Amino acid sequence: MSKFTHLHVHSHYSLLDGLPKIEEMVNYAKELGMDSLALTDHGVLYGAVEFFKACKAKDVKPIIGCEVYQSLEGMTQKRVGVDDKRYHLVLLVKNEEGYKNLVKLITKAHLEGFYYKPRVDEALLAQHSEGLIALSACLQGKIPRLILANRIEDAKKQALKYQEIFGKGNFYLELQHHPHIPEQEKINKTLIDFSKELNIPLVATNDSHYLRPDDAEVQDILMLINTGADPNDPERLTMKGEDFSLKKPEEMIESFKNVPEAIENTQKIAEACNFQFELGKTKLPHFQVPDNKTAEDYLEELCYRGLETRFGKNPDNKIIERLKHELSVIKETGFAGYFLIVQDFVNWAKQNRIVVGPGRGSVGGSLVSYLLNITNVDPLKHNLLFERFLSISEKYFVTNEDFGIL
Repeated sequence: MSKFTHLHVHSHYSLLDGLPKIEEMVNYAKELGMDSLALTDHGVLYGAVEFFKACKAKDVKPIIGCEVYQSLEGMTQKRVGVDDKRYHLVLLVKNEEGYKNLVKLITKAHLEGFYYKPRVDEALLAQHSEGLIALSACLQGKIPRLILANRIEDAKKQALKYQEIFGKGNFYLELQHHPHIPEQEKINKTLIDFSKELNIPLVATNDSHYLRPDDAEVQDILMLINTGADPNDPERLTMKGEDFSLKKPEEMIESFKNVPEAIENTQKIAEACNFQFELGKTKLPHFQVPDNKTAEDYLEELCYRGLETRFGKNPDNKIIERLKHELSVIKETGFAGYFLIVQDFVNWAKQNRIVVGPGRGSVGGSLVSYLLNITNVDPLKHNLLFERFLSISEKYFVTNEDFGIL
């Protein structure tokens, strides 16, 4: 019997649109006998790590993805009444490079392309396409919208454009089985024709927004809150007329029995997506230090500069001994780069008249932080312990909160 993987799935992190919580979703997928599952929330990666952990706990292969919003034209266009509309596109992560690219896309979508929703455009997709698989999405995808507008040649060109952006074998035309949506039949027929003519593969999805068909009513309440619509308005946006649940594999296989390759390709994609988070491993941004010094050497240099500023040219030996001790712990725990990063933005903030507190929490026990101007609390004067902040024996993990930043 053929296997099937859901590759277009929304959780409650698709805010006021998706219903299921991550753990419930993964448990249900396992209950249905599926050994792989994707998460493709709208415009965000909020649930990625939680989803990864939940899948690993249930021996389900996690496929990290996102249904991104694509601007009608350039993502910097923000015209009233025009650019509040957008297309959808599903992106799935194949490998570490793909994850990094997806993070860049989502970040720029929020910081540069945000207009009602976080948006990307084709130019940005082309810059960050490596390691990603793209699906043409639901009725709100660009290709389906062109088909519904009877712009068939433009839809073909768009399919070829996506294939060019993501590379041959990394772009799929997405079929969905929703018989009560008349537009879906037209789209499916045209996409199947495109696949034959353009040699672009098909893939079957269900655009899942809830787990079981009975959940449709509750999901519809979310949609009402989202849109502020009148529940009695027959023209309002709703998904109640169709089944957008996490369908059983056998149901999906039966629905697409006339195009079995669309089912088979879900497995091909699942096999190609092998990204793994390295959890529990400290990963810090690289801090550029001058003159080819190591982070540890540069940190020590800055501390000795701060030593003279804070304590004069002839500091007491107990201060020097405390500094040496702290630097040795920081070196052994590998946090030199982190201290350099924090002092960089804290000092920049202070120089630019942005309020930064004198220090709170366990960071008050760090002489190094005091010398770097991260804090204004002298730990020796107040008899504060460094080990409460950072300790080798306890393998204490320093966070921004420990630095008193959050």
